[in-house]
Amino acid sequence: MSSTRHQQLDEDEQTPPTVAEVPARTGNRSALQLMRKVRRGRLRLPITLSVVLMVLNVALMVFWIILAAQIYWWTALTIGTVVFVLILVGLSLYLVLTIKEVRLSQRQSDFIDSVTHELKTPIATLRLYLETLQMRSLAEEQRSEFYSTMKTELERLDHLISQLLEVKRLDALGMESDPEDILLEPLIRHCARVECNRRQFEVEQIFEFDIEPAVIHTRRILLEMIFRNVIDNAIKYGASEPQILVQVRVSKGGRVIARVMDNGEGVDPEIRKDIFKIFYRGESELERRKTGTGLGLYIVRTLVHLLGGKVTVHDRLDQPGSVFAIDLPGRAET
Repeated sequence: MSSTRHQQLDEDEQTPPTVAEVPARTGNRSALQLMRKVRRGRLRLPITLSVVLMVLNVALMVFWIILAAQIYWWTALTIGTVVFVLILVGLSLYLVLTIKEVRLSQRQSDFIDSVTHELKTPIATLRLYLETLQMRSLAEEQRSEFYSTMKTELERLDHLISQLLEVKRLDALGMESDPEDILLEPLIRHCARVECNRRQFEVEQIFEFDIEPAVIHTRRILLEMIFRNVIDNAIKYGASEPQILVQVRVSKGGRVIARVMDNGEGVDPEIRKDIFKIFYRGESELERRKTGTGLGLYIVRTLVHLLGGKVTVHDRLDQPGSVFAIDLPGRAET
C-alpha cells in the first residue's frame, strides 16, 4: 500500500487522467486561461502608455518641424528634432525594459511555484515512509526498499538545494581550484552514471557513447555541472524509455563539440533561445508534466560562456528528439 502511494506521489504528473481527475484538469485549464488574462493585463498598461506617448511625441515632432520650417528657424528645428528623437528612443527603451521586467517577474513567480512543488513532493514521500516504518512491522526486504527510496528522495532534495546555491555563485564557481587538463570521455561517462543512479536507470540501457578522445583545460567542477545538467535534461525530456546518444568530435580549429541527443518531443523553435534564461520553463506550472525549476539550462549556458564556448539546441535529423550542442575550446588527446 505504501509503495503504491509513493508511486502516485512520484508519477502522478505523467499518468493519464482518470475520470475523477477530469474535473480537476478542467479547473486547471480554466485557471490557466485566467492566469494568461492576468499576465496580458499586466503588460497591456505599460505597452498602451508607451505607444500613446510615442504617438504624441511623433505628432509634436512633426508639428515642430512644420512650424520651424515655415519661419526658417533652422537652429531650433535641428535642436528640437534631435530632442524629439532622443525622447522617442528613450520611450522605446522604457517599453522594452518594462516588458522584460514583467516577464522576469512572471518567471520568478513560476519558479517559486516550481520550487515549492519540488520541495514538497520528496518531503511528503519521506513522511509517508517514516510513518509507515513507525506504525508497522515490516519484513527486512520491504524495509530495505523503503530505505532505498528515502535515500533517493533525499538525494533529490540535495540536488535541488545544490542547484539553488550554485546559481548564486556561478561567477566564482571552482575558483578555489586550478585549471587542469581533463579527459572528456571519463568525465561524461561519470556524469551519465551519476544521473542514471539518481533516476534509477542503468547507463547501458539508455546511453550510447560515440566519443573521440578530447582534452579540455579548465576546472573539473565546471565541466561536471555542464554535462550533468544537459544529461539530466535529456533523461527528463526524453521518451518514456529514454535513449540518449552522446557524441564528441574534435575540430581542426581547436574546438571540442559535444552533442547530447535525446528521443523526446523536441524543442519548439520559438522558445529555443528562451529555454536558457533563468527560471524559464517551456510549459505552464499548472500543466506541468516534468519536475524541474528552470535553472539547469541557465547554469549550462552561463558556464559554457564562462569557458569561452557556446551552447545551441536543434532537432535531430535521424529521428524525433533534440540535440544540445556544446562547443568548447579544447584539443584532441595525444
